[in-house]
Amino acid sequence: MTQPGEKRYNGRAYGIEASDQEENTMDSIALFGAAGKIGSRITAQLRRIEQFRVLFVEAGEAGLSRLKAMGIEPTPQDVAVREADVVVLGIPDTVIGKAAKQIVPQLKPDALVMVLDPAAPHGGELPERQDIGYFVAHPCHPPIFNDETEPEARNDFWGMKARQTVVCALMQGSEAHYRKGERIARLMFAPILRVHRVSVEQMAILEPAMAETVILTCMTVIKEAVEEAVERGVPREAAHDFAFGHMRVNLGILFGFIDAEVSAGAKMAVEMARKDVFRPDWKKVFEPEQVMRQVRSIVESRTTGCRDTGA
Repeated sequence: MTQPGEKRYNGRAYGIEASDQEENTMDSIALFGAAGKIGSRITAQLRRIEQFRVLFVEAGEAGLSRLKAMGIEPTPQDVAVREADVVVLGIPDTVIGKAAKQIVPQLKPDALVMVLDPAAPHGGELPERQDIGYFVAHPCHPPIFNDETEPEARNDFWGMKARQTVVCALMQGSEAHYRKGERIARLMFAPILRVHRVSVEQMAILEPAMAETVILTCMTVIKEAVEEAVERGVPREAAHDFAFGHMRVNLGILFGFIDAEVSAGAKMAVEMARKDVFRPDWKKVFEPEQVMRQVRSIVESRTTGCRDTGA
């Protein structure tokens, strides 16, 4: 008999909206890549919680040794897959497709697969299976402008000490899957400033298109400009102080954090330089086909090598 809100796939029920009692059950989370770049930070967070049973999974002797050095007993992959209600893929984008093809067919119906970057999901790397949920969560990192007061938090670039925002997307599944995914994301990336719900396509616009293709590229040019000033005789400390101070005040002005305007001379310098520094059609990097090209480059590792999900 079909229950209200129930969906069926191959004769099995899934996707029933969870009650409050169901959401409070002790689910098992399998964290793959638990000793990796971002996985080790998530491990540090999840090993302290009591809301979920966490299974820490690693492949290869180096990863297993790192887990044991943390005082954690690794769970064999086949056991983790069999017992997991939630699988978190804290592994590089370049291997998510291969790993998912091995893991997903073995999962329980109604399981949730969490990915920490939009590249593999948006690039079509996740295998089709209708009776599970796919959820994507990516941290924004502690913001430049914040109200942190503790020295450790002010010097935290990754999160765990300083508050950060997380963007979340439900690629496939029920609202119960979304609630569970956001709840786990809040635990993995705590302390949390806020959470934004977006689509997978919107997350791919944020990264790689906005954050990496445009912003990181511009920051690389800024670093090269500072080095050029040093090469031409400016003391390095003076160049750094000048650059960092002007970056902060300019960001404050451009994004409305302070009630001020850049000077007339600065505006003129920008207008004169734009045609020399940027192509007139540079915004084409946000077109859907361009975003997909960037995503495919990441998952296929054409230009950047083995990309982890830590930034």
